Amino acid sequence: MAIRCLRVLQGNVSTRKVAARLFPTSHDLNAYTSYTTERTIDVGQPTPLSHPHLLAQGEITSGMKSGEYISRRKRLLELLPEKSLAIIASAPVKMMTDVVPYSFRQDADYLYITGCSQPGGVAVLSEDCGLCMFMPDPDPHDAVWQGQAAGAEAAVNFFKAEKAYPLSKMHKILPEMIGRATQVFHNVKTASPSYMELEAFHQASHNDQVKDLARYTHELRWIKSSSELKLMRESASIACQSLLQTMLFSRTYPEESILSAKVEFECKMRGAQRMAFNPVVGGGANGSIIHYSRNDQKIKAGKLVLMDIGCEFHGYLSDLTRTWPPCGNFSSAQEMLYSLILETNKECMKLCKPGASIRQIHNYSVQMLRRGLKELGILKDGSSYAYHQLNPTSIGHYLGMDVHDSAVISNDRPLEPGVVITIEPGVYIPSNYDAPDRFLGIGIRIEDEVLITETGHEVLTGSMPKEISHITSLLNLGHNKGTEAPELKAAFS
Repeated sequence: MAIRCLRVLQGNVSTRKVAARLFPTSHDLNAYTSYTTERTIDVGQPTPLSHPHLLAQGEITSGMKSGEYISRRKRLLELLPEKSLAIIASAPVKMMTDVVPYSFRQDADYLYITGCSQPGGVAVLSEDCGLCMFMPDPDPHDAVWQGQAAGAEAAVNFFKAEKAYPLSKMHKILPEMIGRATQVFHNVKTASPSYMELEAFHQASHNDQVKDLARYTHELRWIKSSSELKLMRESASIACQSLLQTMLFSRTYPEESILSAKVEFECKMRGAQRMAFNPVVGGGANGSIIHYSRNDQKIKAGKLVLMDIGCEFHGYLSDLTRTWPPCGNFSSAQEMLYSLILETNKECMKLCKPGASIRQIHNYSVQMLRRGLKELGILKDGSSYAYHQLNPTSIGHYLGMDVHDSAVISNDRPLEPGVVITIEPGVYIPSNYDAPDRFLGIGIRIEDEVLITETGHEVLTGSMPKEISHITSLLNLGHNKGTEAPELKAAFS
């Protein structure tokens, strides 16, 4: 509007005088005109031009340059059998109601290869054509209601595909590509009717030429690059800071739903795009339900709360669990059990190094927990069945773009530098279990993220307190001395 006013008045009054009246003297007219006339191309997701606070020049996604995506495509082709074709569909949009979609999250394999965080696309990779992306056709109606989406032009110019076409042309182009391939690999979990219904795909499947691509993409994703580790460290840091603030908050507001909301708020205020999963906030006996998610109960005085949380930071996840008494003090029974889990956590982390495997670490944890639970009079039967009633979980899993990342990689695989795993011993005693009453209904888990390094390991969640003395001091300091939460945080940092 200011520019239009200047043009109308230009014949009678000098531009400088009008500018002086329309704009404060502290601002420069050129800043306004350049801002109002600059055109930024919208490709449906952040770019260095549209979101310079999130992406640096040359990045396709935050922290990830185009060269890294191109390298991933090249390495995938090197892993695949000669003359193979890889088809990776984006994740489907899932609906909450007939007109309300759930929040969209891209399939990890599609994002890993393309950098595109939007739905509706199909990526094809082969030695002949490189990366070919079939993108949703432009739809003026969708643009009005949902905003712009990346098309074929953006696939080439921004995502650095060698070729790109509207999705409507896929039925003419893809069959010929499938026909030339000796084998076709696709992402079974996001398989799309858009290509599966093609006659060429049916024929390849009938000839036993169609295989799951996951064994190759999960292999690539298993070892993280320096760029990926930077994002994972930040994701872990956000989770730790957020859970610490929630722990302090629980002293005043010991209620599952409030603590769930608090930790999500803290994560998003620190830059996380979403939670990695629905927070587990199990107070009292609810903590003995491993993936409890109702989060609708008040936490009674003297009971523990188990919080398993994680957030997503530009495609990379964190996963962290702590257990504590919101009242500020552990009972003797709680302290005995917690000490056993804490010791197991720390001893298992000592085993995290190149050459070890999750399976080996798990077996060691089972030995420690069985011995400790017997000593406490909780485990009376030495059978595997009896133990699994108290802890049916593994000691950990791989972590990355998915919570259980690279799921097709065996837990028997020797760990290598660049792999990130969790270490999460726990005990979950049902209220009706045959054990001393003081232990019934207690659930405890202590989970950390661990990066395997050349010389051993790095604990990515090491900043989050887990020692009993640290937890009780933090929970009681503010109440005993009137110290505010920011001062508590500063004292512990």
